[in-house]
Amino acid sequence: MSQTYEPNNPEQGQGHLAGPGFAGGAGHPGGGYGWAGYASAPPPPPRRNHKRGLILTGAVALAAGAATGGLIGSMHGVTASTMTAASRTPLSASQIAQRVDPALVDVVSTEGDQGATAAGTGIVLTSNGEVLTNNHVIRGATSIKVTDVGNGRTYTAKVVGYDASRDVAVIQLQNASGLTTANLGDSSSVQAGDTVTALGNAGGKGGTPSVATGTVTALNQGITASDEGSGANSEQLTGLIETNADIQPGDSGGALVNSYGQVIGMNTAASSGTQLQSQSGQSAEQAYAIPIDKAESIAKQIEAGQGSSAVHIGATAFLGIETDGSGSGSGSGDSGGFGGFGGQGDGSGSGTSNGVTIAGALSGSAAANAGLTAGDTITSVGGQAVSSTSDIQQALVKYHPGDKISLSWLDQSGQSQTATVTLGSGPAA
Repeated sequence: MSQTYEPNNPEQGQGHLAGPGFAGGAGHPGGGYGWAGYASAPPPPPRRNHKRGLILTGAVALAAGAATGGLIGSMHGVTASTMTAASRTPLSASQIAQRVDPALVDVVSTEGDQGATAAGTGIVLTSNGEVLTNNHVIRGATSIKVTDVGNGRTYTAKVVGYDASRDVAVIQLQNASGLTTANLGDSSSVQAGDTVTALGNAGGKGGTPSVATGTVTALNQGITASDEGSGANSEQLTGLIETNADIQPGDSGGALVNSYGQVIGMNTAASSGTQLQSQSGQSAEQAYAIPIDKAESIAKQIEAGQGSSAVHIGATAFLGIETDGSGSGSGSGDSGGFGGFGGQGDGSGSGTSNGVTIAGALSGSAAANAGLTAGDTITSVGGQAVSSTSDIQQALVKYHPGDKISLSWLDQSGQSQTATVTLGSGPAA
């Protein structure tokens, strides 16, 4: 169904984020994004398609704090005639699918010059085509095509904004109108034992969304996840809904729905292959969804154009560095595509307490124009000290293409260098 992150925990087995079901990822050999298809280093392989996904790399642990409460219904106040209806009595899985499917979309992201694609899912928020999805579904995308399940039409989409740290993104379909919107429920009222249905683009096949039923097995869960395959680009997500519904790659960004046809979560991660050991000690399939209250809150912030240290609005700034993934940097950002700091690599970079050593600078990029070459060590970006590729991405969140920022580095002879660079435009982070 949606993009999946795969847990890669020796004690708990492997799992994947329910990321965008790759219709075919754009991963390069040794690439860091696995199903998400992010390149690790040139030259890229022949074009291929994937379902997007992330892998769980750490133990599932109870997160601090509870999921925040949210509003019932659509955050946009659309009319009842365009919103999927909620039921007053429990529905069967087929009845839920019939009601919710028209408010879902298939998302296909194209990454890089090779035209490799990755597929996931999205939830329609407004009748004019604002769509909620996981950031990892569109990360690294140079173009995005979205097919609305309700009307069968395919649209070009642009990224409105994203929060990479919480894996939420909002995209806008171009020239869309009259779309059926999702009925958003109240995830603060969800309880363990509740019956849920997960809907999405499982396998990246498109068409009628797949259906997976299950129950809520735990609330307020925390996971460490990274891109499937490479285990790179680690990120921590907290406050998640845990379910035993069989979420698959391609389901990322899809809907987790309660018995009354209301969306109470966005599919984000799932176990894969080996079963995971739950906190209760029981062996079970595990999948994770971002509570809709949390996702909706972030979407509102993006919608309002309110950028922050975590939320980026609009086009992604591009620095243009390459990393080789040999170091210790955590690299939670998109270093393997172009988004975030705009590099290529597996996301870990070669990080030390003194900076991030790069494998090269892309021709014509801000980094290359400043004179950076392989072996140089970036020490600060925009006046912010960096020691990992994720630090670089974080430093660039508030900037946009065309912005001028300071860049400091140590060249291979150990001499300190500083330059003002003009950031380019790159794929989504």
